[in-house]
Amino acid sequence: MDTINNDKGLFIISLDFELFWGVWDVTTREKYGDNILGVKDVIPRLISLFDLYNFKATFATVGFLFAKNKKELLAALPGNKPAYSNDNYNVYSREIPAVGNDEVDDPYHFGYSLFQQLQQTGHEISTHTFSHYYCLEEGQCAEEFEADIIAAKNIATANGITLYSIVFPRNQVNEEYLTVLKDNGIAVYRGNPTSWIYKPRKFTAEVPFIRLCRLLDTYFPISGYNTHIIKKEEGLPVNVPASRFLKPYNKNLAWLEKMKLNRIMNEMTRAAKENEAYHLWWHPHNFGVNITENMANLTIILDHFQTLQKKYGFANCTMKEAAGL
Repeated sequence: MDTINNDKGLFIISLDFELFWGVWDVTTREKYGDNILGVKDVIPRLISLFDLYNFKATFATVGFLFAKNKKELLAALPGNKPAYSNDNYNVYSREIPAVGNDEVDDPYHFGYSLFQQLQQTGHEISTHTFSHYYCLEEGQCAEEFEADIIAAKNIATANGITLYSIVFPRNQVNEEYLTVLKDNGIAVYRGNPTSWIYKPRKFTAEVPFIRLCRLLDTYFPISGYNTHIIKKEEGLPVNVPASRFLKPYNKNLAWLEKMKLNRIMNEMTRAAKENEAYHLWWHPHNFGVNITENMANLTIILDHFQTLQKKYGFANCTMKEAAGL
């Protein structure tokens, strides 16, 4: 197993770009619609802020979002679809029939104009699977996952994008599927932090105690420093592990914001000093409300990155670049 980054620390940001496709099975438009609609403002503001800091990120994009309209979406669907035992996860039978015609008609499910904005930047556009595929849920199999990845590659290629990296939806990293990725040209994936509280699990295994531990870990060093050395294992995609989810601003927890940011910045400093990688992630829709406060928090983080860059040579890169590609 070869080490990739050993001469400088790396700061990676990946964003799970999914709109309503990422949450349709756990919430409703009435409850979460403002977050989804807010992404139309979030994406250009992220692009502008990253430009200000000369910063490149990875936008892991659900394949459905490469479609301009419902006709293109339906034409891109794979023949071999996931056969989840729990049909409540089946986006093809449960959600697609209710989708509108295009981005104007249905901004919850379509975001081609946002993809176009990203395409004009130097950011990496990677995959979040084609259908927001759940790799650990019962019923689905490797052949169905491969059909999903091929569909994601095909619709990306049709839009001038070559996919190199992947973020597993719900962080359900299935190690048995890594060879499927490699066989289909996906050379990098975002793994989970090493602590047991971040172990890949089925959705039903995400019990309240584990969620509480993760919440506490946002503010207190429950899991220690989540910095990593990126290693390359022969025959498999490179794991660029996640370090921390950037929890969005919540006015009810505003008194903890400073602790949250200090937790992140302390980990970043550790990575810079030890020549390790630090990988921050979130969803654009997390910033879809309280946009001003969320962007202010990100600005603080990027300011700290610049300080570490000058002091320790801390470097920014995309997931693809972190894997040496």
